[in-house]
Amino acid sequence: MQHPQPSTAPSTPSPAAPATGRRRTGRLAGAAAALAAAVALTTLSGPGAHAAGNPYERGPAPTNASIEALRGPYAVSQTTVSPLSVTGFGGGTVYYPTSTGDGTFGAVAVSPGYTGTQSSISWLGPRLASQGFVVFTIDTLTTLDQPDSRGRQLLAALDYLTSASSVRGRIDSSRLGVMGHSMGGGGTLEAAKSRPSLQAAIPLTPWNLDKTWPEVRTPTLIVGADGDTIAPVASHAQPFYTTLPSSLDRAYLELNNATHFTPNSSNTTIAKYSISWLKRFIDDDTRYEQFLCPLPQPGPTIEEYRGNCPHTS
Repeated sequence: MQHPQPSTAPSTPSPAAPATGRRRTGRLAGAAAALAAAVALTTLSGPGAHAAGNPYERGPAPTNASIEALRGPYAVSQTTVSPLSVTGFGGGTVYYPTSTGDGTFGAVAVSPGYTGTQSSISWLGPRLASQGFVVFTIDTLTTLDQPDSRGRQLLAALDYLTSASSVRGRIDSSRLGVMGHSMGGGGTLEAAKSRPSLQAAIPLTPWNLDKTWPEVRTPTLIVGADGDTIAPVASHAQPFYTTLPSSLDRAYLELNNATHFTPNSSNTTIAKYSISWLKRFIDDDTRYEQFLCPLPQPGPTIEEYRGNCPHTS
């Protein structure tokens, strides 16, 4: 604050001088308060806003429109990982928020299904990353790898991502999740079974010869499709869900008018509930519970939804 300059007026102050000083002081205080309020508003509404009580929150408060949008609040960059530079999986593409101003992010590895490549699940990369995650869509060692192998490859991809990748500094290695389609969905369950420290698992129209999963300790959202003839829900997604521990945060979403390959192209329902699940359990962001509880009701895109409301810690 500047000191008053010497006055050229007579040394006897004008009777109005004290009032003028108070008005000036009042204006400065008001301007400072307005600036502070503006800064606070910008901070709370920007991509990096998070509540003091939860350092993992990323992005502004969600709305139904924001989680159904093709892109979230973060600009996204990507980098290719050559299969020649890694071991244990077949390389892939990393999608990540471009900004480094919001601290670290949770990370998710995504596996394609039998005979598939990362291109079959690539739409999930920018869509999830733009909501505040580092997302690794991977290729498998061979396109014929079985679910147990795909589970190991998902974990190998996460290990590479957090320890050796060019974006490792952007990732909180304690907040990781897995997703996958078909045999990659079966692999997602295998990965969660093997590594209970994972924070979230989302199998998409999953296939696996193992039908029971009582060992899983990771919050799991299973997505099935009513028209799936390759991994029919009655012999795959439904028993996978029902054999998860009843005490677990778990959910079963069955898509309406959908097939085994519905997760291979952009799908708003899959994105909406995947984002909500990952945000709630990887970021511990309770702002997203509104989309998971009360349980979503059947409708044009949802044949059935089962589960429990997320447990609060």
